[in-house]
Amino acid sequence: MKTFKSNAFAMTGLLTLAVAGQKCTTAENSKTEKPNLVIIFADDMGYGDIGAFGHPTINTPNLDRMAYEGQKWTQFYVAASVSTPSRAGLLTGRLPVRSGMCSDQRRVLFPDSEGGLPPEEITLARILKDNGYRTAISGKWHLGHKYPFLPTDHGFETYYGIPYSNDMDRVAELPEGLTWITMQIALAEEENYKAYNVPLMRDDQVIERPADQRTITKRYTEEAVDRIREFKDEPFFVYLAHSMPHIPLFRSEEFKDTSLAGFYGDVIEEIDWSVGRIMETLREEGIEENTLVIVTSDNGHWHIFETHGGFGGLLRGAKGGTFEGGMRVPTLLWWPGQIEPGVVMELGTTMDLFPTFCKLADIDLPDDRIYDGYDISPVMFGTGPSPRDIVYFYRGTQVFAIRKGSYKAHFRTRPEYGDPATTTHDPPLLYNLNIDPSEKYDIAEENPDIIAEIQEILEEHLATVVPVENQLEK
Repeated sequence: MKTFKSNAFAMTGLLTLAVAGQKCTTAENSKTEKPNLVIIFADDMGYGDIGAFGHPTINTPNLDRMAYEGQKWTQFYVAASVSTPSRAGLLTGRLPVRSGMCSDQRRVLFPDSEGGLPPEEITLARILKDNGYRTAISGKWHLGHKYPFLPTDHGFETYYGIPYSNDMDRVAELPEGLTWITMQIALAEEENYKAYNVPLMRDDQVIERPADQRTITKRYTEEAVDRIREFKDEPFFVYLAHSMPHIPLFRSEEFKDTSLAGFYGDVIEEIDWSVGRIMETLREEGIEENTLVIVTSDNGHWHIFETHGGFGGLLRGAKGGTFEGGMRVPTLLWWPGQIEPGVVMELGTTMDLFPTFCKLADIDLPDDRIYDGYDISPVMFGTGPSPRDIVYFYRGTQVFAIRKGSYKAHFRTRPEYGDPATTTHDPPLLYNLNIDPSEKYDIAEENPDIIAEIQEILEEHLATVVPVENQLEK
């Protein structure tokens, strides 16, 4: 199975598949052994950054094929609109406020941070490893770069990647006439990777510093491929967490100036190549029908970097904020012969992957903590609706908005970056997201009953939140 490199080839492949048909896609016909699980997590990839979600000039044939053969989830969210808390939510199935992995002062972990994901938190890797899975992570971690917070302290057998964001440890001086934003773009344009002293780690050891980010996407991918081939005879969980398209942008030589969408398009198209490489490997090893692959992003696009920061499509807002563009992310599920292909418009979040994976692997959820995720496998298999009807939009430790069904109420709003002012709304802003996904038309005045219901949901939720030690402020 070749990795498609053009839309023309991709369409030919899709037509062939359509003619050949697919196997029955019900839960009853899925394999009896525990499925392999793969998460491919982009960094700052916006809702409108790939072809399957509407970008007209970024060529993503592998992601588009994944959408055709699998499921495209159009209303899928993350736990937070910035990296650290979002990743904590993904791996624990819990809102970051429950683990101390969010803050109103320092929104993510930095190289001088002393904290990290607490050892008592149970990650996907840990619970799967304890139940017979092989586990590996390749890519960005950003949940603590010191003991006992590294991936190998949290259930991953192997780790290959950078411990935090690729724009940290900047050593270059700010030239006269450049702002911090234009500096990041300039460094990306020059591909001056030595301007960032970011370490590349193997398990708990630094093996390269600065990491050569020009080849980082390719190397992450090949590491994930190696682990898949190593683990193929046992159930495995592989977490491929790309550090792109987070600014500063880098791409391999083969992808330079190949996209109609410029530098940013080159970067996304290399991630598309990476996805194709993973799918190709699974097919070559004959394990694609026992492997669930999920592709999504840690938050929305980073709009302050203009054309270097991606696109949110029709959604309002971006990374850092609680409008849809900050927390609704492009999401694809692929499991040939097992899940029913199609477009899924029901609600889901990255926190739902923890209980869903446990269900698929026949693992009981621990009963000593609150989980904020739901088992969404009935939607995947077409046997029932999503159990999720509520999404909480946290900014730091505060709930800024809540979605209930098709309605979303904003209790407070704040610009993603820059202006520190928070605006409290009384009554809250109210939007019907099924009709108005761009959050343009406030309908609060004519819907007081809906607002009252959502305010009650907020009060009930806050009663479940127990204060814990803040890890980001250490």
